[in-house]
Amino acid sequence: MALKGINAYRKGNVKQDVANADPHRLTLMLLQGALDRIAYAKGAMERKEFVAKADYISKANAIIMHLRDTLDMEVGGEVAENLFSLYDYMIDKLNDAHVNNELALLDEVISLLTPIRDGWLQIPEEAKQEAYEAQRQKRQAV
Repeated sequence: MALKGINAYRKGNVKQDVANADPHRLTLMLLQGALDRIAYAKGAMERKEFVAKADYISKANAIIMHLRDTLDMEVGGEVAENLFSLYDYMIDKLNDAHVNNELALLDEVISLLTPIRDGWLQIPEEAKQEAYEAQRQKRQAV
């Protein structure tokens, strides 16, 4: 019973965090959310909880698809193209892990996604603000 209250509290905090987050923070939250879901899927796979495993892998896939599909290919150039391909690869590996119950594939995706998340953490505040302002100006010009 108490767990329901805790989960409701967490969901409320996440909604508030999303509502107040800038684009950089939202991306960081998505990256961490995907990593969390993959970790949960690993635990479910180890416990042979196949319904939960499927749910967590599905959620991680959805997050990574969103990250892939929202890349700005015009601005990002080669980096965006490489990330697109990498996200595609991760989606394939997650699907393979699900079908074949292979923990090693989940670990591989974690090892690919973690440096991306860590890179986002290291972006200087000045660069974040500059990118946000450029994106805002681009939207106003349209």
